[in-house]
Amino acid sequence: MAKKDFYEVLGLNRDASEAEIKKAYRKLAMKYHPDRNPDNPKAEEHFKEAKEAYEILSDAQKRAAYDQYGHAGVDPQAGGFGPGGPGGFADAFGDIFGDIFGGGRSGGRSGVYRGADLRYNLEISLEDAARGSETRIRIPTMEQCESCGGNGAKKGTSPTTCPTCHGHGQVRMQQGFFSIQQTCPKCHGSGRFVADPCQTCHGAGRVKQHKTLSVKIPAGVDEGDRIRLSGEGEHGVGGGPAGDLYVQIHIKPHQVFQRDHDDLHCEMPVSFTIAALGGEIEIPTLDGMAKIKIPAETQSGKVFRLRGKGIKGVRSHGHGDLLCHVVVETPVKLTERQKELLRELEAINLTDGSRHNPRAKSWMDRVKDFFGS
Repeated sequence: MAKKDFYEVLGLNRDASEAEIKKAYRKLAMKYHPDRNPDNPKAEEHFKEAKEAYEILSDAQKRAAYDQYGHAGVDPQAGGFGPGGPGGFADAFGDIFGDIFGGGRSGGRSGVYRGADLRYNLEISLEDAARGSETRIRIPTMEQCESCGGNGAKKGTSPTTCPTCHGHGQVRMQQGFFSIQQTCPKCHGSGRFVADPCQTCHGAGRVKQHKTLSVKIPAGVDEGDRIRLSGEGEHGVGGGPAGDLYVQIHIKPHQVFQRDHDDLHCEMPVSFTIAALGGEIEIPTLDGMAKIKIPAETQSGKVFRLRGKGIKGVRSHGHGDLLCHVVVETPVKLTERQKELLRELEAINLTDGSRHNPRAKSWMDRVKDFFGS
């Protein structure tokens, strides 16, 4: 089946700006995400179409190739016309789109590859995730060798065309009636041969370094979210473009709150007296302290919901809620007077247990039914 036009998939004109492309993709991703459409088998297909269209049109080089050559311009398999043949597809793009095709090419800048994408695991606090922040990270990366300018040859010399494959990066092996094409064993597909390698990078054209980057964390990020830093991955080979850096978000455990998407949960210890008689207590929120009225006869497990006191997610339209789970606290280290008062209370409760302890009475009735008493 023929692929749809990427601009048509995103509902955009061909002169759409980068911001318009991003906005259109986010809208479709929200609409067709499989997790939001468990009963719609076509949602995943639409989601994948939108994702593919965005990945091509959000990349300036790939978009240029697509605008000029259509789907063939961004299909890695389209370069299979044979690097030695005239008018080969890889030859058409040569210098500009070497990172797409990866294989050897005749003439021009052969051996040009896009740099690898990198991932960095970043641990942040719940508060930083809720409000957003900016931090600096230091990452190891492969950068272009300054001594040789990235060509891998010793200063004062230059790489030459591979004498085995004549710059194609691939050679043809004849086996009976069949001709098999494979990667050149001498240049390993680069099409270039370095007779005198650079002493700094040993002919690789890249060296390992560390760099410090500033990362802006948007308000509302959640566990597992990724922040893409375009062009901050490993440096490309042979002058190819750099890859991207993906910062993976991990949220530290919090002393008070547990996060559930946009909602927050916390346990709320309540004294035996307040749970029985009612009262007012203070509880923490991300914005400071708040007061809650506890009605009389509140039991453990009761949940109080404070609307709008949760987190506003990156893709959400409003704040989540804070859910406070009541835990009635049994008093400890009692004085003799306190023990005496509690015994008196228990004696009074026993005179009419079904009235003062209805849950215990109901539970005992179920136990008797179970044993047939």
